[in-house]
Amino acid sequence: MTITTFRAFKSRNYRLYFTGQSASLIGTWMQKTAVSWVIYTLTHSTFMLGLTLFASQFPSFLFSIFGGVVSDRYNRFRVLMITQVASMIQAILLTILIFMKHYQVWEILSLSVLLGVINAFDVPARQSLVYEMVDDKKDLPNALALNSSMVNLSRLIGPALAGIVLERFGDGTCFLLNAFSFMAVIGSLLMMRLPKYIKTVHKKNAYGELKEGFSYIKRTPSIAFVIIMLALISLLVLPFSTLIPYYAKDVFKGTASTFGVIDSFIGLGAFSGAIFLASQKTGANLRKILFINTLVFGTGLILFSHESSYPLALIFVTIAGFGMMSQITVSNTLIQTTVAENMRGRVISFYAMAFFGMQPLGGLLVGSISKWIGTTDTLMGEGVAALLIGLLHWRYLHRQKLKAQHKLKIQQSEIQVV
Repeated sequence: MTITTFRAFKSRNYRLYFTGQSASLIGTWMQKTAVSWVIYTLTHSTFMLGLTLFASQFPSFLFSIFGGVVSDRYNRFRVLMITQVASMIQAILLTILIFMKHYQVWEILSLSVLLGVINAFDVPARQSLVYEMVDDKKDLPNALALNSSMVNLSRLIGPALAGIVLERFGDGTCFLLNAFSFMAVIGSLLMMRLPKYIKTVHKKNAYGELKEGFSYIKRTPSIAFVIIMLALISLLVLPFSTLIPYYAKDVFKGTASTFGVIDSFIGLGAFSGAIFLASQKTGANLRKILFINTLVFGTGLILFSHESSYPLALIFVTIAGFGMMSQITVSNTLIQTTVAENMRGRVISFYAMAFFGMQPLGGLLVGSISKWIGTTDTLMGEGVAALLIGLLHWRYLHRQKLKAQHKLKIQQSEIQVV
């Protein structure tokens, strides 16, 4: 079980990446938690929470497609180093701003926009480089599942730490710790021994390669469907996280620690789901897992939405976190294991657009709707949307199964004729 779950650790480069990125992501989640809490404390507005998500992720939607082209055209390792250093500078600027005490919402949002632009180039390069870090390519699905466990373990630890730090040391300390955390991932990248980069000749310009990537997705329906499903989930369901400060402060009458605990339980569920996925044997039916976990995600949100008991709410949000994990990880795995190598960066950039682009739009949508029908009903509606998307996925799987059966019958008929 343990060997199966952690088999990607056989690769030295991946071990280094996992260690450094884990430390950095804890800092990242501390910063995310602190930003949400500071914004909600200043404004007491769920719409402003949605606007904060929009500011941090919509730039990734606008520029990630160019990030994919950059990832395919240039040395991905160098691109990743540049984005990590830029992210550290952004964290330092945010730290200075908060410590100065005279800050306004628009200043925090502006730095969030900057981080969104950086992430547009960071995500395609980082996700594509994981392929090169794994020595045995059969371990790639396991590596991607472990990536998810890393992200969600960080989500478990980071918000809880942020809640404690916010109450005892202030918001500035959260941002300072995040700035320091980038040293870990930069150090791990410098210690790697990656294959020598071989520069390839590109006959087309960046725009031509962009069109080529889009045409490739159109010719590959299985990949296109995964990206469309992720886009729907990102628009209608994943923005539920923007409403969590409302539950912490107004439903459960809590503090920053309460917010951190709820966010950590979401991370606990997602981490458990990631470990479950990492434990799957090679060849597991990932599409079926994605369908089932989409239903689990929706059910958890519906149960959590109107729950007034804090302990029960933590259980339900953990269930939602378990289902949520598959939306990003399984989608990424299905793409990375089927896409052509020369298209990897560009296809991942479309994946990033679906995730980073639809989620901030969804954040604005959710924030606006919550003003009309209330926050609890809005979150319940997101759960219902997840169930409907899950049923849409089931319909796709059923049609694919019928097509496969029809194809098999034709083949058997041809054999009988011969």
